[in-house]
Amino acid sequence: MSIKILHIDSNHPILWQQLEEAGFENHADFKSSKEEIEAKIQDYNGIVIRSRFKIDKTFLDKATNLQFIARVGAGLESIDCDYALSKDIELIAAPEGNRNAVAEHTLGMILSLFNKLNIADYEIRSGQWNRESNRGHELDGKTVGIIGYGNMGKAFAKKLRGFDVEVLCYDIQDNVGDENARQVSLKELHEKTDVLSLHIPWTPETDRMVDAAFINEFKKPIWIVNTSRGKNIVTADLVETMKTGKVLGAGLDVLEYEKLSFETLFQDKNTPEAFQYLLDGRKVILTPHIAGWTFESHERLAQVIVDKIKKVYSK
Repeated sequence: MSIKILHIDSNHPILWQQLEEAGFENHADFKSSKEEIEAKIQDYNGIVIRSRFKIDKTFLDKATNLQFIARVGAGLESIDCDYALSKDIELIAAPEGNRNAVAEHTLGMILSLFNKLNIADYEIRSGQWNRESNRGHELDGKTVGIIGYGNMGKAFAKKLRGFDVEVLCYDIQDNVGDENARQVSLKELHEKTDVLSLHIPWTPETDRMVDAAFINEFKKPIWIVNTSRGKNIVTADLVETMKTGKVLGAGLDVLEYEKLSFETLFQDKNTPEAFQYLLDGRKVILTPHIAGWTFESHERLAQVIVDKIKKVYSK
């Protein structure tokens, strides 16, 4: 029996090509609404998505022949995972595919913040030559605290091996530390960290986790980099702690105001005050959820998904 797969987001062409070569039947629909997809999803055994819409209970109840959901990305927060698993639907993600890209982007943000690269570049283009005000900091000698030590956290810690830094990690799983990072309690992380990097999924436990109380638990002023999910940080609280000097700078690839699809930034006519502070801030670097979005990871993500789909049917 042919396995019919519906692709509802565009991806690297090797994904389609290799699935076709392996005998799967590919179909694409990049434009229909969620309701229109629901009307025909019973005809498919698999679905390949990025984040166009949420796959919820309603969707899954209509997907009566679905055997797997493959998300071309690291997280599965756009899927009702528990309900899907209760229907024996295999869930596939590809954190291996963009972990290196995220690690490099995270390191780049830290070095840019420390050396004020974005500010200095802007000032020179504006005719200003300010050396003293753009004096930077060195990463060597600092302690980097990583929250979330899975694929992304581990890849980032590996990138830090060329620096003379202490790397600590905190994770809800036990015994995840390795030669690149020592696993510690949250208390020790708060005591020693100079640079905090978030590599956690968006879950009920991590939603708005980094708020004013959490930030003020750190013994020293810190830099914060977030390449995980925007809603893991309370933006207004981040801004307040920047104003008090508790947060020295922030590199944000993700924002609380993003839509679930990650493709657009939600803004109503009135820009939130906290967001405006970030837009105006000289101690802030913002990027549009692109840490894992390199040319290389685009292909690697597709390859990981192909390999995992094929593995499902080789059991």
